[in-house]
Amino acid sequence: MLFALPNFLRQAFTEAPSISNALVSFLLKLPNIRFVIVTLGEEGSMMIERSVHDSQSEEMDVDYLLDSLKQRVDNSNPMPECVSSKPNMRLTAQGIGAVRGRFLLGTAEKIPSSELVDTTGAGDAFIGAVLYAICAGMPPEQMLPFAATVAARGCRALGARSGLPWRTDPSLARFFNQAKHGTP
Repeated sequence: MLFALPNFLRQAFTEAPSISNALVSFLLKLPNIRFVIVTLGEEGSMMIERSVHDSQSEEMDVDYLLDSLKQRVDNSNPMPECVSSKPNMRLTAQGIGAVRGRFLLGTAEKIPSSELVDTTGAGDAFIGAVLYAICAGMPPEQMLPFAATVAARGCRALGARSGLPWRTDPSLARFFNQAKHGTP
């Protein structure tokens, strides 16, 4: 299940004080979904992937974990990347509850202002690329940067569709080469 909610609906639906807390709330309210993702525009994306293992694991508050993941991001890299917590953590949200899984933080591509034309459809392009990545069997560490790259390509042309890349676009080659060789 994939869906996007505006910030005011997120808060009304989850009553969560932060986006990272809302991700935990979504997973608790919707126990049959495997993961939730929120896009943050030029700030990238966040994802919590539910773990199917119910073993003892490290416990951490999601807001604290988000701050620690942000410190691991290479801000000098203009290309999208993904940093991840350990798998099978107990992710807690104050006053909401806890889920087992891992937290992933994806960055957005830094588009030079001279190349930025139109952000219309960037979120839809991101979601479409996530669906493609799921069908292609990409792991989340590859899926988030792939989706960010597709969205960024679309922002370099006017309108929601004219800038979207084809599978043969050189900017996507690294994702398909990784898939062939089985490396994230």
